Amino acid sequence: MPGSLEPLDLGVHIPYHFRCPISLELMRDPVTVCTGQTYDRPSIESWVTAGNTTCPVTRATLTDFTLIPNHTLRRLIQDWCVANRAFGVERIPTPKQPADPALVRSLLNQTSSESAPTHLRLSSLRRLRQLARDSDKNRSLISSHNVRQILLPIIFSGADELKHESLALLVLFPLAESDCAALASDSDKVSYLSRLLSHSSLEVRVNSAALIEIVVAGTHSPELRAQVSDVDEIYDGVVDLLRSPISYPRALKIGIKALFALCLVKQTRHKAVAAGAPAVLVDRLADFEKCDAERALATVELLCRIPTGCAAFASHALTVPMLVKIILKISDRATEYAAGALLSLCSESERCQREAVTAGVLTQLLLLVQSDCTERAKRKAQMLLKLLRDSWPQDCIGNSDDFACSQVVVVPF
Repeated sequence: MPGSLEPLDLGVHIPYHFRCPISLELMRDPVTVCTGQTYDRPSIESWVTAGNTTCPVTRATLTDFTLIPNHTLRRLIQDWCVANRAFGVERIPTPKQPADPALVRSLLNQTSSESAPTHLRLSSLRRLRQLARDSDKNRSLISSHNVRQILLPIIFSGADELKHESLALLVLFPLAESDCAALASDSDKVSYLSRLLSHSSLEVRVNSAALIEIVVAGTHSPELRAQVSDVDEIYDGVVDLLRSPISYPRALKIGIKALFALCLVKQTRHKAVAAGAPAVLVDRLADFEKCDAERALATVELLCRIPTGCAAFASHALTVPMLVKIILKISDRATEYAAGALLSLCSESERCQREAVTAGVLTQLLLLVQSDCTERAKRKAQMLLKLLRDSWPQDCIGNSDDFACSQVVVVPF
């Protein structure tokens, strides 16, 4: 058996025994099975999950599926990574070990015990939250022990510290539709969560908004979603989260997820406008990461569909230039939402039409309709081009062969 495999593009030879026999990649979390063979943890876990009961190398039956961390080999791999740093090899981090099922059961039992001292219950909750944050596998393990049924009663009836810690843990897990419906239909619980949005602790406010988003998004009943979104304080609190410092990105992420879920309820979108959502969305748009920017733009388009929202966005000097700039810059979805919002704004305001043309929207739209963007985005762009036809500069019309302008604006809708 050779001492090394083929060199990488960088000219670095990875020692043979550092590679996982399944994936042939450098092992990041080497574990040993009962046959004595070592594999990378994700690879052997996928092998077993697929229904295989034999060792991939020896083909011997795996009589025990316990995976024992190979700390010695992992440290050797880390040392090798450090020694080859000059070739662009990054040191693999020390992996966190999966939670012990017995420990999880013990922590949950202590959390649910009303006779246990408060400080012990708090300690258990914090330990469970740390384990849940460590890995998806840990979250799956904790979730399998009915963690939701343990935490929900505490959130709405325990001492304040226990409530807040339970809430922080609960939002790391999805809720069943029945749980979401039960919460949405209980006005007292919804009112409690809305009050938490004005709590002195930013973390409590963020976790409350996270649970509200989970409930609204997970409730299938339009009536129940509308019942939750009809609470004024919820919009005020969620919009205020979007004003949080950039140094706390989770507030922005949770804030926009919650606002988007609430704005999907058409009859209460005016509450978002009244809470100041349009100005905040425009001001913070550049601070969002890609996925969150898409949600923010989708929310902008939703609010532009109601008169008060359209007027609020139109009155902000940066709205139109920002939307024009975004076209073809972030993603296909972002482009589609930006074009839709511009279409709504320009349909209601000649001033917005002039601002869009001044910002260079015509070139952006002409490029868009010839791109590989979504059909809906192209359709919105074509409608917007047709709307702006009278505002086209003469030089664009005169040089229409460059972008096939004349063909674009006559496309049937």
